Amino acid sequence: MLSIPGDDPRTPDVQVGPVDLTARVDDALAVQALAFGLSDDEIDVRRHIVLRHLMYPGCRSFGATTDEGKLVGFVYGLPNQRTHWWSTVVEPYLRRTESDSWLDDSFVITELHVHPGYQARGIGRALITVITDGVTQSRSILSAIDVESPARHLYRQLGYQDLARQVHFPSAARPYAVMGATLPLRRPGAVASDA
Repeated sequence: MLSIPGDDPRTPDVQVGPVDLTARVDDALAVQALAFGLSDDEIDVRRHIVLRHLMYPGCRSFGATTDEGKLVGFVYGLPNQRTHWWSTVVEPYLRRTESDSWLDDSFVITELHVHPGYQARGIGRALITVITDGVTQSRSILSAIDVESPARHLYRQLGYQDLARQVHFPSAARPYAVMGATLPLRRPGAVASDA
């Protein structure tokens, strides 16, 4: 369990560790709804998707909780398979940039969200590093909305680089970028390399 202290006495400490997302799917989706701006209909659709993903072999999930047990952030992911829906959507984009080999021997960060009131405290960094530290794959891939954002900045600090941009998922209003990083992820203070 990793402890992240509060910013001041009014901000509670947060513990990052394994979480049973199947049991806490509604808590996780409430965090995602706030962080990502989801409607009730979108939450209902995502509930089924998350529960299905959690049954995949090798799926891992971690949460950030307050001392009172409130879930304020979560991450889950799984070993990539080219037959997974996400891979079938991104593969043509990765092929265009000659990056489709990233779909092999990769751990996909499927979802990573932190409650807006707890952002900018290192919780997202802690969640993504703890989940990837325990995998056997040599690299990690993810997709993020293709705009310059705090999330994209964090991913770059961790060593993720753009593999494909302007990726369009069915029913997504905005395009995404697919990013990849070799594991282990870069730590604070490590020298960045744009190789």
